[in-house]
Amino acid sequence: MKTYRHLFFDLDHTLWDFEKNADETLRHLFEQHQLGRHGSFTVDEFISVYSSINHALWRLYQANKISQQQLRGVRFVRTLGKLGVPENEVPTTISEEFTAILPQKSAVFPFTHEVLAYLRDKYTLHLITNGFQDIQRVKLTSSNLTDYFQEVITSEHSGFLKPDRRMFEHALQRTGANADESLMIGDNLECDVLGAYNAGIDQVYFNPDQRRHFADITYEITCLSELKAFL
Repeated sequence: MKTYRHLFFDLDHTLWDFEKNADETLRHLFEQHQLGRHGSFTVDEFISVYSSINHALWRLYQANKISQQQLRGVRFVRTLGKLGVPENEVPTTISEEFTAILPQKSAVFPFTHEVLAYLRDKYTLHLITNGFQDIQRVKLTSSNLTDYFQEVITSEHSGFLKPDRRMFEHALQRTGANADESLMIGDNLECDVLGAYNAGIDQVYFNPDQRRHFADITYEITCLSELKAFL
């Protein structure tokens, strides 16, 4: 088995439980802005439509087809518009409130702290994320994850987005790591696994939902605790 020295983790959907934290935040906003008064949709429908639209916009952002400002500016307008709310009735502050409240949530995946504490004594840990720099720092603080990581590499800082190989090359250069002694752990087959592969970095696909795929991956896990079996 290879000897690794540097472990690169994705944050959202890998360590920090984005779906659970977003669900709590959206339920709060639904009540705060009394969106139920429109009478045509439930809070669960609101969350479902938002999730679909947000994921689609993130795919466009990761493909460099829209900007961060465009993503943040249209996701609630589109969500509520699809649910029948006229644009002039969409709360003007809802996007900013979501951006402020969400990163203060602290839910992480099972065994996150235990595994990171275990790995920290054996490897140098880093984060590499497409998330927005201002938000990711707050997430790390809120969930008590900051102290595990030596470097936090964001797309805004590097100028590139995963799966662009240059994002990973920037991470290697910044951390002083070599590709053949590094391992990328993430939940996204394209951004994390393929991106790392193209940069010559071994990969761990975190697949808790056991999604079917045909990718050739160095390792695959369904629970973070499984990292201890080979690291």
